[in-house]
Amino acid sequence: MFHARRLGPIVAILALGAGLTACAPASNTTVDRYALGSSGYVSYGTIVGMRPVSVSGTRSGIGAGTGAVAGGLVGSTIGGDWRARTVGGVIGAVAGGIAGAAIEEGVTRGDAMEFIIRDDSGQTRSVIQTNELGLTVGERVVMTQTDRVRLSRAGGAAPVGYGAGYGGPVDARGGK
Repeated sequence: MFHARRLGPIVAILALGAGLTACAPASNTTVDRYALGSSGYVSYGTIVGMRPVSVSGTRSGIGAGTGAVAGGLVGSTIGGDWRARTVGGVIGAVAGGIAGAAIEEGVTRGDAMEFIIRDDSGQTRSVIQTNELGLTVGERVVMTQTDRVRLSRAGGAAPVGYGAGYGGPVDARGGK
């Protein structure tokens, strides 16, 4: 026989998992939809230093809210009469909110690298990103700056005529 009360905890756990999956950090190769069609700047440089950094997790409230709803649903199934279910729901919501906030922070926490780049104009820049590409000190990189700065491995030397100072984007005819 089907019992709707037993379905509540399963639905709550699935909702918690789906909500926290949405909090997971994007990779460095992922761009936001609003970045489509946007213009940016490109410069070349060499990695002169790098160090590992920790990225703190977020506390947006999504994890706490999802956990509170899930905990409240699960807690309300405990007990026989309405008073016991109400107390169970409140305690479950508080415990679920605390657990959900901790899970959200843990899921969105991560490791990255701070890259120190000397660009071809002689300026030194710092860029923090994940190191999915396995970049190392001494490598040539392309720095693209749109909604954020991204590093990628350069295919070779800097373009001809590049390095006298970067003044902005270059059009297709080579002018500024």
